[in-house]
Amino acid sequence: MDWMTPIGYIIGLGSVGFVLIQGNSIGLILNMHAILLVFGGTLGATLLSYPSSIIFQSVRAVRVFLFPGSRPDATAVVRTIVALADKAKRQGVDSLEADLPRIGIPFLVSGLKMILDGVPAEITRGNMIKEIRFSRDRHAQISNVFRSAAAYAPIFGLLGTLVGVVQVLMTLTDPKTIGASMAIAMTATFYGIFSANFLFLPIAGKLNVYAQEEIFLEELIIEGVQCIQQNEVPALTMRKLQSFADAHKRDQLQTIPAAETRRAA
Repeated sequence: MDWMTPIGYIIGLGSVGFVLIQGNSIGLILNMHAILLVFGGTLGATLLSYPSSIIFQSVRAVRVFLFPGSRPDATAVVRTIVALADKAKRQGVDSLEADLPRIGIPFLVSGLKMILDGVPAEITRGNMIKEIRFSRDRHAQISNVFRSAAAYAPIFGLLGTLVGVVQVLMTLTDPKTIGASMAIAMTATFYGIFSANFLFLPIAGKLNVYAQEEIFLEELIIEGVQCIQQNEVPALTMRKLQSFADAHKRDQLQTIPAAETRRAA
């Protein structure tokens, strides 16, 4: 588990809960009509926006958000590729076939199988780049599902507010029902804004980060597969892969001040 996820929820829920408790408004916030309107409307609009295959993938992605599991880091991938390059240099590329079952990195195994099948280097690289492109598109579609939900939720919160106001106007002569109508009007907006910024957008953001990490490792693997296919010495393969990883880290650091500049503007 990524411990930032539970820590973030504890801090966020704790802050909101503390304010509600101090204001003696916990009971007023728990309004089932507003919850049904916002979450039911958001779910319905999201289902209308995407095909079932993307929806099912998005549901599975929630588990990845909560329990991402162990993923190979760049250092482990580089070490694996260099070891394979060393074996290929000493014993020939065909000797790598025995290592395929225990590698544990499907994208790397796919590239090595193309090498063992005698696929030319240009075609091997092109096929692996296509796989990355398809993977990037798939991750983007899943993230967009949650971004769409984050866009719909405040709108349905506003819709709940309008419904509550209409009910208030219809029952001005009955003071007993004004309170219930105003509760729907206020709590619906709360649920819409809260769910968008504390549920849907964080899921989309973290899934996007995981997708970027996966794509970087796949790009690193492409470089390593090319080194193995070109029968380069392990030392040169190590330097190339380390240079690729270092360049990626520099790009990540450069995006931070750029993002800060955009926010300041």
